Amino acid sequence: MKFVTRSLLLLVIFCVGMPLYAQSPIPGINISVDSASSPQQVATTLQIVFLLTVLTMAPAILIMTTSFTRFVIVLSFLRQAIGTPQAPSNQIVIGLALFLSLFVMMPVWEEVNNIALEPYLEETISQEEFMDRASLPIKRFMGNFTREKDLALFVRIAKMERPKNIDDIPIWVMIPAFVISELKAAFQIGFLLYVPFLVIDMVIASILMAMGMMMMPPVMISLPFKLMLFVLVDGWHLILGSMVKSFVEL
Repeated sequence: MKFVTRSLLLLVIFCVGMPLYAQSPIPGINISVDSASSPQQVATTLQIVFLLTVLTMAPAILIMTTSFTRFVIVLSFLRQAIGTPQAPSNQIVIGLALFLSLFVMMPVWEEVNNIALEPYLEETISQEEFMDRASLPIKRFMGNFTREKDLALFVRIAKMERPKNIDDIPIWVMIPAFVISELKAAFQIGFLLYVPFLVIDMVIASILMAMGMMMMPPVMISLPFKLMLFVLVDGWHLILGSMVKSFVEL
């Protein structure tokens, strides 16, 4: 738990604070209320206030730089496709997506901890080197799942020169490109999930019309069949296992 907490704090710092604090030290926190006697103390106070503000953005940063986006959207599509929009509940969907993201991202965070966080805490590297080392594993992870078309779009908008490799792309350019790619992948998976359940709905609706039972909602009849199909094929194992493997086995 201690390692996970430190990793999440590290993720917040280098994703948002890196562009602004690349040349200045991360401030220490001293709980006291005194009048500032020098410009340096004022600057340190402002840095602390900014860092506390950044911490409030931690959930958004966690969502935008990990596999969470794909997991939560696919699970939401799955609920709609089966016809049970309230089961599993939102808390279960978000919790499952969060822990699956933690499972997928743990090797990346361990690499960040080994090559950047531990040396920085031991004071063997500078803050600038710490930021450079910490951002590389996250950028490489996002680069593996970012379409070249989306990345080129934001590089063009940022008016940057053509980067030679993934290491030359700033993380603030990589994140929106990664999110757009994840959204497209999630919607593609959602479409494929809808197809078999849509076929069942159409078959049930056709049977009811042929029997003259036009007043009966097809959803009432098709829902048990969709649940039975999902259970028989072990849907949770297939869907979640395939999505996790798409990240882990790349």
